[in-house]
Amino acid sequence: MRTLKFARKGPEKASGLVIFLHGYGADGADLLGLADVLAPHLPGVAFVAPDAPERCVGGGFGFQWFPIPWLDGSPQAAAEAGLVAAAEDLNGFLDAQLVAEGLSPDRLVLVGFSQGAMMSLHVAVRRAKPVAGVVAISGRLLAPERLEADAVSKPPVLLVHGDQDPVVPFADMGKAGDALVAAGFQTFGHVMRGTGHGIAPDGLGVALQFIKERLEK
Repeated sequence: MRTLKFARKGPEKASGLVIFLHGYGADGADLLGLADVLAPHLPGVAFVAPDAPERCVGGGFGFQWFPIPWLDGSPQAAAEAGLVAAAEDLNGFLDAQLVAEGLSPDRLVLVGFSQGAMMSLHVAVRRAKPVAGVVAISGRLLAPERLEADAVSKPPVLLVHGDQDPVVPFADMGKAGDALVAAGFQTFGHVMRGTGHGIAPDGLGVALQFIKERLEK
């Protein structure tokens, strides 16, 4: 299992934890800036953003959770093996962060963007104890046909997607939502109208409300 480098913002003694998972070719700093916007509305919450475990082979300045064959020319087997390895890395990281913060899993919300959203959904549903919630922005649910059989825990999920996304098709939001609902997940959705592959202010606002509701219980 590989150790993930990360940065943190927030109080020394936190009552809740938000972990940001960045997209393909980026790094943790790409999302950690969102903490400056969210923190005033989430007193007591710490924000952590790790770098994915591998340098991005398909371009970009940063890292990848796993290879993407249609972007970097890697074989499908490498992508599948990369996902398994990254899931192990991320699970270990989440466990370590919860111990370090002295928090239980129900005080943790995962916020993933693009490939980070894919990782958030993939890992969260397979953890023994449910996290407080998952915010998946501009991503997709990997292997939706396996969700019902593989799901160990069922945290609430918020799907956010731009309807003009040229990178991860907007239709993937509906596919993920259908699979989650069919498997018994409490599922919410928000469409960022006129938005491409990014995070619009309205999407961030809905994510903030979702996080507040999960962590203020």
